[in-house]
Amino acid sequence: MIALVVLVLGTAALGVWWSARQGAVRAPRETPAGIDWAASGIALEDRVTFVQFSAEVCAACRSTARVLGGLTGAGSGVGHREVLVDDHLDLVRSLGVLRTPTVLVVDGGGREVARMSGVVSDTQARQALTRISAAVAGPDREGQA
Repeated sequence: MIALVVLVLGTAALGVWWSARQGAVRAPRETPAGIDWAASGIALEDRVTFVQFSAEVCAACRSTARVLGGLTGAGSGVGHREVLVDDHLDLVRSLGVLRTPTVLVVDGGGREVARMSGVVSDTQARQALTRISAAVAGPDREGQA
Protein backbone atom coordinates (compact mmCIF):
# COMPACT_ATOMS: atom_id res chain seq x y z
CA MET A 1 0.00 0.00 0.00
CA ILE A 2 2.84 2.41 0.84
CA ALA A 3 4.51 1.69 -2.50
CA LEU A 4 1.26 2.54 -4.32
CA VAL A 5 0.92 5.86 -2.44
CA VAL A 6 4.56 6.75 -3.21
CA LEU A 7 4.01 5.88 -6.88
CA VAL A 8 0.86 8.03 -7.12
CA LEU A 9 2.51 11.00 -5.37
CA GLY A 10 5.64 10.68 -7.51
CA THR A 11 3.56 10.57 -10.68
CA ALA A 12 1.55 13.62 -9.58
CA ALA A 13 4.73 15.56 -8.80
CA LEU A 14 6.19 14.65 -12.19
CA GLY A 15 2.97 15.78 -13.91
CA VAL A 16 3.03 19.15 -12.15
CA TRP A 17 6.69 19.66 -13.03
CA TRP A 18 6.06 18.70 -16.68
CA SER A 19 3.06 21.04 -16.99
CA ALA A 20 5.01 23.94 -15.53
CA ARG A 21 7.73 23.54 -18.18
CA GLN A 22 5.33 23.54 -21.15
CA GLY A 23 5.89 26.68 -23.22
CA ALA A 24 7.95 28.37 -20.51
CA VAL A 25 10.17 31.16 -21.81
CA ARG A 26 13.77 30.20 -21.17
CA ALA A 27 17.11 31.83 -21.76
CA PRO A 28 18.49 31.27 -25.24
CA ARG A 29 21.18 28.81 -26.09
CA GLU A 30 24.34 30.07 -27.65
CA THR A 31 23.36 30.51 -31.31
CA PRO A 32 26.11 29.03 -33.47
CA ALA A 33 27.95 31.61 -35.53
CA GLY A 34 27.22 31.55 -39.21
CA ILE A 35 23.52 30.62 -39.13
CA ASP A 36 22.26 31.96 -42.43
CA TRP A 37 18.52 32.12 -41.87
CA ALA A 38 17.84 33.35 -45.41
CA ALA A 39 19.78 30.43 -46.94
CA SER A 40 17.55 28.10 -44.91
CA GLY A 41 14.48 29.78 -46.41
CA ILE A 42 13.60 31.69 -43.23
CA ALA A 43 13.01 35.41 -43.73
CA LEU A 44 13.36 37.32 -40.47
CA GLU A 45 11.30 40.36 -39.53
CA ASP A 46 12.98 43.63 -38.56
CA ARG A 47 12.07 43.42 -34.86
CA VAL A 48 11.40 39.80 -33.87
CA THR A 49 10.55 36.49 -35.49
CA PHE A 50 9.10 33.43 -33.81
CA VAL A 51 10.84 30.53 -35.57
CA GLN A 52 8.75 27.46 -34.76
CA PHE A 53 10.20 24.00 -35.36
CA SER A 54 7.30 21.61 -35.99
CA ALA A 55 6.50 18.12 -37.19
CA GLU A 56 3.62 17.20 -39.48
CA VAL A 57 2.01 14.88 -36.93
CA CYS A 58 2.21 17.25 -33.97
CA ALA A 59 -1.09 18.52 -32.52
CA ALA A 60 0.74 20.82 -30.09
CA CYS A 61 2.51 22.39 -33.08
CA ARG A 62 -0.78 23.40 -34.67
CA SER A 63 -2.00 24.94 -31.42
CA THR A 64 1.25 26.87 -30.98
CA ALA A 65 1.13 28.07 -34.61
CA ARG A 66 -2.37 29.51 -34.04
CA VAL A 67 -1.21 31.39 -30.93
CA LEU A 68 1.91 32.81 -32.57
CA GLY A 69 0.07 33.63 -35.79
CA GLY A 70 -2.35 35.73 -33.75
CA LEU A 71 0.50 37.93 -32.50
CA THR A 72 1.86 38.77 -35.92
CA GLY A 73 0.54 41.43 -38.18
CA ALA A 74 1.41 43.76 -40.98
CA GLY A 75 3.64 46.56 -39.78
CA SER A 76 4.10 45.15 -36.27
CA GLY A 77 7.66 43.99 -36.92
CA VAL A 78 6.73 40.60 -35.44
CA GLY A 79 6.76 37.53 -37.66
CA HIS A 80 6.11 33.83 -37.34
CA ARG A 81 7.87 31.22 -39.46
CA GLU A 82 7.06 27.55 -39.13
CA VAL A 83 9.87 25.16 -40.06
CA LEU A 84 9.35 21.43 -40.53
CA VAL A 85 12.09 19.55 -38.71
CA ASP A 86 12.22 16.85 -41.38
CA ASP A 87 13.09 19.45 -44.03
CA HIS A 88 15.81 21.21 -41.99
CA LEU A 89 17.70 18.51 -40.09
CA ASP A 90 21.02 20.39 -40.30
CA LEU A 91 19.45 23.47 -38.71
CA VAL A 92 17.72 21.34 -36.05
CA ARG A 93 21.03 19.74 -35.07
CA SER A 94 23.04 22.95 -35.01
CA LEU A 95 20.43 24.76 -32.90
CA GLY A 96 19.92 21.89 -30.47
CA VAL A 97 16.20 21.42 -31.11
CA LEU A 98 15.18 18.29 -29.22
CA ARG A 99 11.38 18.29 -29.43
CA THR A 100 8.45 19.81 -31.25
CA PRO A 101 7.20 22.38 -31.00
CA THR A 102 10.29 24.38 -30.15
CA VAL A 103 10.05 28.11 -30.73
CA LEU A 104 13.12 30.30 -31.03
CA VAL A 105 12.56 34.00 -30.50
CA VAL A 106 15.01 35.62 -32.91
CA ASP A 107 15.79 39.32 -33.16
CA GLY A 108 16.18 41.17 -36.46
CA GLY A 109 19.90 40.41 -36.53
CA GLY A 110 19.35 36.65 -36.34
CA ARG A 111 20.34 36.27 -32.68
CA GLU A 112 18.29 33.93 -30.47
CA VAL A 113 16.84 35.94 -27.57
CA ALA A 114 14.61 33.32 -25.96
CA ARG A 115 13.46 29.74 -26.43
CA MET A 116 10.21 27.94 -25.65
CA SER A 117 9.32 24.28 -26.07
CA GLY A 118 6.00 22.55 -25.73
CA VAL A 119 2.60 24.15 -26.15
CA VAL A 120 2.96 27.94 -26.02
CA SER A 121 0.13 30.05 -24.60
CA ASP A 122 -0.66 33.61 -25.60
CA THR A 123 0.65 34.84 -22.24
CA GLN A 124 3.95 33.02 -22.68
CA ALA A 125 4.39 34.36 -26.22
CA ARG A 126 3.75 37.91 -25.01
CA GLN A 127 6.27 37.34 -22.21
CA ALA A 128 8.85 36.44 -24.87
CA LEU A 129 8.03 39.65 -26.75
CA THR A 130 8.54 41.61 -23.53
CA ARG A 131 11.93 39.96 -23.14
CA ILE A 132 13.06 41.05 -26.58
CA SER A 133 11.70 44.57 -26.01
CA ALA A 134 13.79 44.79 -22.83
CA ALA A 135 16.87 43.52 -24.66
CA VAL A 136 16.42 46.16 -27.37
CA ALA A 137 15.61 48.96 -24.90
CA GLY A 138 18.57 48.17 -22.65
CA PRO A 139 21.37 49.33 -25.00
CA ASP A 140 19.39 52.47 -25.94
CA ARG A 141 19.08 53.53 -22.30
CA GLU A 142 22.77 52.97 -21.71
CA GLY A 143 23.63 55.06 -24.76
CA GLN A 144 21.49 57.96 -23.51
CA ALA A 145 22.89 57.98 -19.97
